Formats: sequence, structure tokens, C-alpha cells
Amino acid sequence: MQYPEAKLSRSSLLLSLKRYSAAVHTMEQTVLIPSLLREVPSDDVLEQETAEDAKDLYDCYLMLKAIRNTVDSGLAQPYDDTKVIVGHAGPRKGMEDLELDADPEVLLKFHLRGLFSVMVHLTKTSQSLTAKYMDIIGISN
Repeated sequence: MQYPEAKLSRSSLLLSLKRYSAAVHTMEQTVLIPSLLREVPSDDVLEQETAEDAKDLYDCYLMLKAIRNTVDSGLAQPYDDTKVIVGHAGPRKGMEDLELDADPEVLLKFHLRGLFSVMVHLTKTSQSLTAKYMDIIGISN
């Protein structure tokens, strides 16, 4: 069943996914020479602990495209809690309060809020990368 965009609320996860997909599509249409993004520091450089961990805009570009392909195709890998993620500091604060046998509605709302915030952040990252690319090639918005 397709839902018209006008009927979706601003905080709709579906609308957030559509916005992200559209932002990455715009980024792909704008960035004609992705190699120009190599060695250009991303906005997240200040948040990186070491220069070795810092990603350039090219890495960010590839990550955003890969995530969009996963979002659009729905081919996400099932969660496997036996795998250890290197550099993962464990569950964030807030997860401690939620128990797996807690109310399913509370768990769903918690995870939807987190997913929504990640999608908004990725959308803004994609838009920022597009704007930086336009600055690099000398086109003003």
C-alpha cells in the first residue's frame, strides 16, 4: 500500500527514509567526479579521536550510497549478537533501562526514535556533502 507524502507526519519513519533516499539521489546526481572528495575532511573530523580514524568525504560518500542501497533494497543482514563489533563501546545509556521482556510497545518506540534520529543525521550528512562538493567545484547554491 502506497501512502501519499502529504498524509505522513513530520516524524514518520517512512517519510524520513524517503527524505534520506532523495538526499542521496541528489548527492549522486550532483557529485559527478567523486574522486574530488578524496582527502577532504568531513564534518565528523572534529568528533574523531585520532587522525587515523578520520574519514574523508569520499569515504562518507561511499558509506551514504551503501546505506541508501540497503534502505531501498531492504537487504539488511539479520542481527547476530555473537559477532563482536570492533570499537563498539556497548549499549548507549537508555538501553540499560529497557529489558528484552519489557513492554513491546515501549521497545518499539525506543528503537523507532533511534532509527529516526539516525536517518535525520544521515540525510543532513548527505546534504552537507553535496554542498561541500558544489563549493569544491566552484558552484554556489
